Amino acid sequence: MPTIFTRIINGEIPGRFVCQDDICVAFLDVRPLAPGHVLVVPRDEVDHWVDLSPDVASHLMVVAQRVGRAQRELLSPARIGMMIAGFEVPHVHVHVVPMDSMAALDFRNANPNPDQGDLDQLQTDLAGLLG
Repeated sequence: MPTIFTRIINGEIPGRFVCQDDICVAFLDVRPLAPGHVLVVPRDEVDHWVDLSPDVASHLMVVAQRVGRAQRELLSPARIGMMIAGFEVPHVHVHVVPMDSMAALDFRNANPNPDQGDLDQLQTDLAGLLG
């Protein structure tokens, strides 16, 4: 059975994509840890990041860095955090999170009901910067 991320990548479930290429996609998290929280996800389903090929792992980091630079330009946070946890969905995903404190990386602080208009605007703005 495909993961929810594969279903988003395949267009079966809507996603707010900010960039994509042949190797990975980047889209806004629906339960953001902070405004602008983006997931960078390989197109191929791989459960654990240590099982990624070195080329794909490297590419994910390059894309995450590009996303982080766009987040920094748009949102001016104190830091851009990055995390790979992997408990939520068995498909590698890199969390790229604008943050003003370490609390931004605590999943207990995720927003279960973000403003949809704000997410739409963040998608437009980040996609524009990532062009």
